[in-house]
Amino acid sequence: MLSMAVLVYLLAISIPVYLLHHFHPQAWYWHVLAILCALGIGLIPTPPAWKTTASDLIFGFVMSLLLVWGVGGLLLGRPHRERLA
Repeated sequence: MLSMAVLVYLLAISIPVYLLHHFHPQAWYWHVLAILCALGIGLIPTPPAWKTTASDLIFGFVMSLLLVWGVGGLLLGRPHRERLA
Protein backbone atom coordinates (compact mmCIF):
# COMPACT_ATOMS: atom_id res chain seq x y z
CA MET A 1 0.00 0.00 0.00
CA LEU A 2 2.95 2.30 0.55
CA SER A 3 3.83 2.23 -3.14
CA MET A 4 0.25 3.22 -4.00
CA ALA A 5 0.49 6.23 -1.70
CA VAL A 6 3.81 7.25 -3.23
CA LEU A 7 2.36 6.94 -6.73
CA VAL A 8 -0.75 8.96 -5.84
CA TYR A 9 1.24 11.79 -4.27
CA LEU A 10 3.78 11.84 -7.11
CA LEU A 11 0.87 12.24 -9.51
CA ALA A 12 -0.61 14.97 -7.30
CA ILE A 13 2.65 16.90 -7.60
CA SER A 14 3.51 16.19 -11.24
CA ILE A 15 0.09 17.00 -12.76
CA PRO A 16 -0.03 20.64 -11.58
CA VAL A 17 3.67 21.14 -12.41
CA TYR A 18 2.98 19.95 -15.97
CA LEU A 19 -0.15 22.11 -16.24
CA LEU A 20 1.72 25.18 -15.00
CA HIS A 21 4.53 24.53 -17.46
CA HIS A 22 2.24 23.86 -20.42
CA PHE A 23 -0.53 26.42 -19.88
CA HIS A 24 1.36 28.99 -17.73
CA PRO A 25 -0.06 30.47 -14.53
CA GLN A 26 -3.54 31.95 -14.67
CA ALA A 27 -4.81 35.01 -12.82
CA TRP A 28 -3.60 35.27 -9.23
CA TYR A 29 -7.09 34.95 -7.72
CA TRP A 30 -7.57 31.44 -9.18
CA HIS A 31 -4.39 30.29 -7.46
CA VAL A 32 -5.42 31.88 -4.16
CA LEU A 33 -8.82 30.18 -4.47
CA ALA A 34 -7.08 26.83 -5.09
CA ILE A 35 -4.97 27.30 -1.93
CA LEU A 36 -8.07 28.17 0.12
CA CYS A 37 -9.94 25.13 -1.25
CA ALA A 38 -6.97 22.88 -0.44
CA LEU A 39 -6.84 24.20 3.11
CA GLY A 40 -10.61 23.78 3.44
CA ILE A 41 -10.46 20.18 2.24
CA GLY A 42 -7.58 19.45 4.58
CA LEU A 43 -9.28 20.94 7.63
CA ILE A 44 -12.74 19.45 7.16
CA PRO A 45 -13.31 16.62 9.65
CA THR A 46 -14.33 13.47 7.82
CA PRO A 47 -17.17 11.27 9.06
CA PRO A 48 -16.12 8.01 10.76
CA ALA A 49 -17.57 6.00 7.89
CA TRP A 50 -15.11 7.69 5.51
CA LYS A 51 -12.01 6.73 7.52
CA THR A 52 -10.65 4.35 4.89
CA THR A 53 -7.35 4.21 3.07
CA ALA A 54 -9.00 5.00 -0.26
CA SER A 55 -10.74 8.13 1.01
CA ASP A 56 -7.51 9.30 2.67
CA LEU A 57 -5.70 8.91 -0.65
CA ILE A 58 -8.44 10.73 -2.55
CA PHE A 59 -8.61 13.65 -0.13
CA GLY A 60 -4.81 13.82 0.03
CA PHE A 61 -4.52 13.73 -3.76
CA VAL A 62 -7.02 16.56 -4.27
CA MET A 63 -5.57 18.65 -1.47
CA SER A 64 -1.98 18.22 -2.70
CA LEU A 65 -2.93 18.90 -6.31
CA LEU A 66 -4.73 22.14 -5.44
CA LEU A 67 -2.00 23.27 -3.06
CA VAL A 68 0.84 22.67 -5.53
CA TRP A 69 -1.09 24.34 -8.37
CA GLY A 70 -2.00 27.33 -6.21
CA VAL A 71 1.43 27.93 -4.71
CA GLY A 72 3.22 27.19 -7.98
CA GLY A 73 1.05 29.63 -9.89
CA LEU A 74 1.69 32.39 -7.39
CA LEU A 75 5.44 31.77 -7.38
CA LEU A 76 5.79 31.42 -11.14
CA GLY A 77 3.31 34.14 -12.12
CA ARG A 78 4.73 37.12 -13.89
CA PRO A 79 3.01 40.49 -13.86
CA HIS A 80 1.83 41.68 -17.25
CA ARG A 81 3.69 44.68 -18.52
CA GLU A 82 2.73 46.92 -21.37
CA ARG A 83 5.19 47.30 -24.18
CA LEU A 84 6.04 50.80 -25.16
CA ALA A 85 5.99 51.21 -28.92
